[in-house]
Amino acid sequence: MKLLRVGTAGVERPALLDAEGTLRDLSGLVDDIDGALLADEAALGRVRAAAEGGDLPVLDAAGLRIGPPLARIGKIVCIGLNYHDHARETGAEPPAEPVIFFKAADTVVGPNDAVLVPRGSVKTDWEVELAVVIGRTARYLEPTDDALAHVAGYAVAHDVSEREFQIERGGTWDKGKNCETFNPLGPWLVTADEVPDPQNLSLRLWVNSELKQDGTTAEQIFPVAEVVRYVSRFMTLRPGDVINTGTPAGVALGQPEPKPYLRAGDVVELEIEGLGRQRQHLEPA
Repeated sequence: MKLLRVGTAGVERPALLDAEGTLRDLSGLVDDIDGALLADEAALGRVRAAAEGGDLPVLDAAGLRIGPPLARIGKIVCIGLNYHDHARETGAEPPAEPVIFFKAADTVVGPNDAVLVPRGSVKTDWEVELAVVIGRTARYLEPTDDALAHVAGYAVAHDVSEREFQIERGGTWDKGKNCETFNPLGPWLVTADEVPDPQNLSLRLWVNSELKQDGTTAEQIFPVAEVVRYVSRFMTLRPGDVINTGTPAGVALGQPEPKPYLRAGDVVELEIEGLGRQRQHLEPA
């Protein structure tokens, strides 16, 4: 299923995109798309049955804002330097273990909402990423455990980053990762049954219609299942948590000087195979 949330920011309603591409209203069936729903197999079964039966009301998509596909996100765990080609382009050694940092849940905006260039920024960068949405609690998973059974679905994430704040201003990466609007998510949460192999997805990103990133999740150093297992050793992953799994080559940081960092007025578009497409105007904060 393709689950999404539509409407004005803060008052989105749950919806579903059916197999024919028709937008359907879920608000009469569920309260929202959140961790509680994703952990409730019976509720998801009712949604699936209603979708297959064609019983859900049709929504007029014209002019309707698409919000983040997940409400009440618990935490956003991010994996840095997780693509072989991205490590090569930045001159970094591939990490021996996954690099973990966090984004605050309030960085999340809709897939087509404006992204704000922070005040004083000169190195705002782009990163298309596969987002993994947790549906079952994952705690101390063993190598023999089926880590993907804990995944509810997948989405497109844009891990916007300010490289000067991240790298040159001391401390951890957090200053360059948590500026407002720095995690557009969506348009859909695609349930895991529709993504049989998360290591076989193409990712692309354009800036002002110029292709910048053209990669595949097959390049991940630590695949999705290993990332979920690894993270669960250090923290409990709960339904409604999100993992951003890293970005392929092609970011501004990896380009020759002068590096083409984002400026207000730029337009970024990004997509992942089967998971939908985003489009953002860059505006000053």
